[in-house]
Amino acid sequence: MYRTDPLRSNLANVRLLGRKKDEEQGAAQTPVEATEISDSTRAAASRAAQTTAPKGRPTPPRSAAARRKGPVAPAPMTSAEARARRKSLAGPKLNREERRVASAARREQMADRRERMMSGDERYLLSRDQGPVRRYIRDIVDARRNVLGLFMPSALGLMFIMFAVPQLQLYISPAMLLLMALMMIDGLILGRKVARRVDEKFPDNTESRWKLGFYAASRASQMRRMRAPRPQVKHGASVD
Repeated sequence: MYRTDPLRSNLANVRLLGRKKDEEQGAAQTPVEATEISDSTRAAASRAAQTTAPKGRPTPPRSAAARRKGPVAPAPMTSAEARARRKSLAGPKLNREERRVASAARREQMADRRERMMSGDERYLLSRDQGPVRRYIRDIVDARRNVLGLFMPSALGLMFIMFAVPQLQLYISPAMLLLMALMMIDGLILGRKVARRVDEKFPDNTESRWKLGFYAASRASQMRRMRAPRPQVKHGASVD
C-alpha cells in the first residue's frame, strides 16, 4: 500500500554504511588510545610520587581534630542574637563607679609601664632599643654634646626671627643651609665613632655599621629631655 521512495532508501543506506565504517575505525583505534592514556596516567602518577615529599607524621582523624579545636558555635541568624553573643563575650556589664575604677587602674598600669620603659628596663623597651649594644650606643650619645640636638631649637628660633623681622629673610636661608651642613658632618662623625667603639667592645656583633650609625644619629637629633628611654649618663661622662 505504501510506496517506498528510492531516494530516501539510498540515503539511508549511505548513512548506515558511513556509520558502520566510523564504528569500525573507532574500534580499531580504541585499544591504541587506551594504551596511550594508561601510559600517560602511569607517568603522571610516577612523577607525583617522586616529587611529593612525605609529611613525616600521620594525618589525624577528623574526630581527633575536632576534639583538639573544640566545638564551633553556629553563626548568629539575627542581629539580636549577634548582640547577645557580643554581650556574653564581653562579660558582665559594669556600672559607672566600676568603669571609673577600671579606667584608673588601666591608666596606672600604663603609667607604670612607661616609667619602666623610660628608666631603661629591658622588659618594657621597644624592639629597636633592646640589647646591650643599643644601650651602649645610647650611653655614648648621651655623654656627648651633639650638634644634631640643636636642630629643633635652632629651626624654631630662625623661623621666629624670619616672621618677626622680615628684613632678615635674606640671611635666614644661608643660615639654615649652614646649620644643616654642620648637622650632617656631626652625624657622620658620630656614626663612625659609634661603629668603631661597638666593634671594639662587641666583636661578635653582626649588625651593620650603617644601622648602628643611623640609630645613634636619630637619638642625637632629639632634645635630651625628649629622649626615650631617659639618658642614664651625664654630659662628659666616660663610657667604657
